[in-house]
Amino acid sequence: MKGPGESSVEKLLERDGLQRVPSDKLDLFQLRDFVPPELRAELIRLIEQGRRPSTLADAGDDRYFRTSETCDLDGDEAAVERLEALLFDLNGIDPAHGEPLQGQRYDVGQEFKAHCDYFNPGGADWARYCSVAGQRTWTFMIYLNEVEAGGATRFKAVRKTFQPEAGKLVCWNNRRPDLSENPNTIHHGMKVRKGLKYVITKWYREKPWGW
Repeated sequence: MKGPGESSVEKLLERDGLQRVPSDKLDLFQLRDFVPPELRAELIRLIEQGRRPSTLADAGDDRYFRTSETCDLDGDEAAVERLEALLFDLNGIDPAHGEPLQGQRYDVGQEFKAHCDYFNPGGADWARYCSVAGQRTWTFMIYLNEVEAGGATRFKAVRKTFQPEAGKLVCWNNRRPDLSENPNTIHHGMKVRKGLKYVITKWYREKPWGW
């Protein structure tokens, strides 16, 4: 039985048009045209207004590991409320378990090297990031615009690459059926070669978000 911080394959597949990547290594899906054009435009405006250099929980020594810009989106914004409602209708996850929506902006040459979204047990910031809300469960990522060249998201373990398409959602379960972290979710936000890439990311947690 799934917890309130989790979605399920069955719930997601209720949505017409949702496609599942055929693999027993992880639960990975895509859904085209999830966000309508006018909402995408407003979210891009908010990202441009509030963007700052992206950071990492366990940054390590590679200062070029994540070179995008990030925007923490205000939950009181009408566009944010509308997107949160779309996500809840799709995944059924208790909104109390969601991190605030985050926008990312990638310029030419910027990327997010291969990584997993869950926090590494015993890592430098494990206690800081997981003591309140627990581990990350699901990730929902949405491309907000067409990218002239580059900017794909590659899942290395299953050799699946998603090209940016305006409005397309990609989502995955960060854990295995036994609830342990799934290293097969490793993915690379590849370099933008021409143009800009705007993305929205929504992460969910085991426990209610209490920051």
